[in-house]
Amino acid sequence: MRRQSFQSQMTAAVSGFGDFDLDAFLWGEWYDEHGVYKKQRPRRLGAVEKLRRLRYLSADEFSYLKGKTKRIPKITIPSPGLWANFWSPRYSKHAYPTLDTFVADIVAILRDEVTELVRLGATYIQIDAPHYGLMLDPKTRAFYEGLGWSFDRWLSLGVDLDNAVIGGFPEVTFGFHI
Repeated sequence: MRRQSFQSQMTAAVSGFGDFDLDAFLWGEWYDEHGVYKKQRPRRLGAVEKLRRLRYLSADEFSYLKGKTKRIPKITIPSPGLWANFWSPRYSKHAYPTLDTFVADIVAILRDEVTELVRLGATYIQIDAPHYGLMLDPKTRAFYEGLGWSFDRWLSLGVDLDNAVIGGFPEVTFGFHI
């Protein structure tokens, strides 16, 4: 897969996220055949500096894949709303006083990514957005609402954020993984 997790290409390509480990992507309650696995969200998780792209997130992956197939390659990028997990009212306040300012920078980074992928020939891009389904869980919804947006705002603004990333690329088919 060439990634720590499906989200980690952002943290690998962009500085400013502060200290984190794999648990930053895997907190919450997870169910399998053995029961419930509970993992706490890392306490100090949060963007601590203005985000700065060091490289493109998925351009190298796309170029590699495109060179290995004659078919239409699909590349994935994370939904901007998913990154709210990396904003903290406590730890991010200096760099990003509000969640809105933080996700605005996330949208700009992802939109630049789509522009670069299209320049490289991408015609099929998947947006990974599992947070929409996860918000059906009352505990996860409470976390997200605790960041300052109601559930209804999360849904409507989440769609607006996704549309801000994908709008204006008529040559691309966008898919969503929810």
